[in-house]
Amino acid sequence: MQRYTLPAIVLHWLTAALIVCAFVLGLVMVDIPGITPTKLKYFSWHKWLGVTVLGLACLRLLWRLTHAAPPLPASMAAWQVSLAKLLHVLLYVLVFAVPVSGYFYSLASGVPVVYLGLIPLPVLVEANEVWKPILKQVHFALNMTLLACVALHVGAAMKHLVIDRDGVFRRMLP
Repeated sequence: MQRYTLPAIVLHWLTAALIVCAFVLGLVMVDIPGITPTKLKYFSWHKWLGVTVLGLACLRLLWRLTHAAPPLPASMAAWQVSLAKLLHVLLYVLVFAVPVSGYFYSLASGVPVVYLGLIPLPVLVEANEVWKPILKQVHFALNMTLLACVALHVGAAMKHLVIDRDGVFRRMLP
């Protein structure tokens, strides 16, 4: 069984870890009542994680476009191969869409994003009370969709590891 390249493996696991951190932090920060210094700090960290994930997603996509994924085992059913490819495409789309939707939600809320507190990102839209709740819902819905897709992805990986034992899981291990 061929493996992914080391840069692909590193980008995969780093992106996955940061997505989990951003997701958990997002859940924690929205449950803090009122506006507190801690809540504001968590919002900043959440945005920084999102911008970092977006940057890593760009690197991942560039790497993936120039380096083919190892082939799936011939023993996999055609429908499984099709679903795996569809899920991977959907994961890539969501890894871009979630941080972009959060960025536009922040801008519509009138809060610019300053990466790591040092680099102001461009203000592409002005504060907008009409778009703010819409973008909030879009960001939430995309996050829940990403969560469902990640759960499917992990479930499929576990199936390959425990049931099929076909080496698919090991292709992405460091």
